Amino acid sequence: MADKTTSTPAAPRRMSKRLVSNLVTYGIIVGFFAIMTVLDATGILTNSLSGQLVPICAYVCMAVSLNLVVGISGELSLGHAGFMSVGAFSGVVAFSVVGGAVGNGLLAYVIAMLIAAVLAAVAGFLIGIPVMRLRGDYLAIVTLAFGEIIKNILNNLYVGLDASGLHFSLTDAKSLGMQGGSLLINGPQGAAGITKMSTFAIGIVLVLITVTIVLNLVNSRTGRAIMSVRDNRIAAESVGINVTKYRMVAFVVAAALAGAAGCFYAMGYSSIVPKKFDFNTSILVLVFVVLGGMGNVRGSVISAAILTVLPEMLRAIADWRMLIYAVVLILVMIVSNNPTLRQFVETLKGKFKRPAKIEEPASEKGGEADE
Repeated sequence: MADKTTSTPAAPRRMSKRLVSNLVTYGIIVGFFAIMTVLDATGILTNSLSGQLVPICAYVCMAVSLNLVVGISGELSLGHAGFMSVGAFSGVVAFSVVGGAVGNGLLAYVIAMLIAAVLAAVAGFLIGIPVMRLRGDYLAIVTLAFGEIIKNILNNLYVGLDASGLHFSLTDAKSLGMQGGSLLINGPQGAAGITKMSTFAIGIVLVLITVTIVLNLVNSRTGRAIMSVRDNRIAAESVGINVTKYRMVAFVVAAALAGAAGCFYAMGYSSIVPKKFDFNTSILVLVFVVLGGMGNVRGSVISAAILTVLPEMLRAIADWRMLIYAVVLILVMIVSNNPTLRQFVETLKGKFKRPAKIEEPASEKGGEADE
């Protein structure tokens, strides 16, 4: 009989490694929350850095959701801020409407965030119908145009609320024809008088939910289909995978998560303007994804947190802070894409790995027993 070596099955080993990796990611998020909470409670954290905690959580959610499109699906999207703006303004309007029925509390806030996520998902689905049939530069150009279209629509959108309900106009505030009430969205001036509901604790919960959704999607059958389309579209089509469907799934889920992040971001301030969600914001989020690693969820979390707070930490040297920020970005890109350094890191990791145990062949054990 031929010798057979028995070792730990590959599938359980991969599952165990994946579980450890996910737990490390969650541990980093929870650890960051604990450290920041302690620093804020003891007064060590400055007011400027304390004010960055809500934006950090929002940008982490944006980076993780965009990584689902850019890293996992392999498509270049330049209009992710458009979905964030849809969630931001729809969430503000929804909170004002729902708050009148259930009260301006946490329940109204959660409902508003869910509505924002659904509307952003609908926007993602509608734009995805033509976009998901495109590839490469064409897809990037169309998503860029979508983000600019949304910004321009919001610049000309007027929304009011009175006793008779919501009023919409694309002309001016007078054309709303309201009888009293309040103006929720005032064109290019955006939304003002927002009830600030977003907190750092809620942001951490939103980050954990976003990371959980993305990780579970990536490790599911749907996620494997999405990555197969990314790796080899022709091979995926040859085995019956619906390429457009799975690309659409990644795009819509990312849009929904960006919408929830937009609502969270908007309700952390007393006012927001459409100009905040322009092309530069989409590029900023894309920078977080690229620096954190394409397809690396944990990297997106860390890079978004660090790069969001870095300009504030450099504010003491106001004349040079943006130059230093740019230099840091360039250095990180060089280091992360240097094959020699990456090989060095992999070598270090290999030294700390425990060698796999390989049991002796059954025939040899039997021979020893016979002797």
